[in-house]
Amino acid sequence: MKKLLAGLMAALMALSLASCGGEGGSSAESSAESSVAESSEAESSAEDSSAEESSAVTAELPTEDPSGNPITIPEEVETIISMAPSVTQTLIDLGLEDKLIAVDTNSAEYYDLGDLPAFDMMTPDTEQMIALAPDLVFTSGMSSAGGSDPFEPLRDMGACVADIPSASSIEVLKDDVLFVAQCVGMTEEGQALIAEAEAEIDAIAAIGETITDRKTVLFEIASAPNIYSFGSGTFLDEMITIIGADNVLADQEGYVALTEEAAISANPDVILTNVNYIDDPVGEILGRTGWENVTAVAEGAVYSIDTNASSQPNLHIIDALKQMAKAVYPEEYAEVEDPFAAQ
Repeated sequence: MKKLLAGLMAALMALSLASCGGEGGSSAESSAESSVAESSEAESSAEDSSAEESSAVTAELPTEDPSGNPITIPEEVETIISMAPSVTQTLIDLGLEDKLIAVDTNSAEYYDLGDLPAFDMMTPDTEQMIALAPDLVFTSGMSSAGGSDPFEPLRDMGACVADIPSASSIEVLKDDVLFVAQCVGMTEEGQALIAEAEAEIDAIAAIGETITDRKTVLFEIASAPNIYSFGSGTFLDEMITIIGADNVLADQEGYVALTEEAAISANPDVILTNVNYIDDPVGEILGRTGWENVTAVAEGAVYSIDTNASSQPNLHIIDALKQMAKAVYPEEYAEVEDPFAAQ
């Protein structure tokens, strides 16, 4: 602005001198007027550019959460409550651990977050949460799985609550990570994390595409007698495909309850499990009565996959993807580093 004012003053001085200068006045006057016009145009352009930049920054803040709820996010987010472990981990990835003022009980268990207040994601103490005066609260589809929204009182009290349903695909999962980053004003950082993850997925997929003798896989997320797994329309099913294998339940949709008879009949080449609520999930599968002739059991091809990495819908599924690849095809993925090997 100082340079602009200086230019205007110089142009006005030139105009004044030109009016006293006789024959040369007309040309000088024209030049001065041109300078004034150019300076005014520059000022207008600078103001427009500044307005556009300001608008772009404002536009980065989402006005609707992935569940379709309208939200109004403060331009400066300084305090956050995360009621979803996947979001908590993403915020840590973005370097925002210091902005967390409370989390869900699972996040408190999974991550080293000191003495932060922790709330049950299914029955949260919304009055205590509102007393913490958060700028933003993240929730997940897990909390409303029973059909009701336990955070509705929080919304009614004026808190900004952004709900993220459980991701059905890797693409949706990436969109959710970007949404979190946009909410906290870190769009570029979120995009960088996603780009890094995409490169790692592509590297695994490139190997998977070369595999012609594809193995069949059953992935248990709950153990016998109440076996639970998944079919198509899940990011875990996509992960099995990416490593070059076939999900034995791919002809079914979503998450699937499975009888032992159906599992035995599927006769998978490999069984993966991320069950962590029994002491030895691999040993439990290998020792099941009546499973002796299942190929995976007969050949000892039963492997444990990290629970958090394979169940939390965020970019850490890459760690589970690598672990799955090495378990199913150890030779093909020999050069891929197992992220859990040192643990």
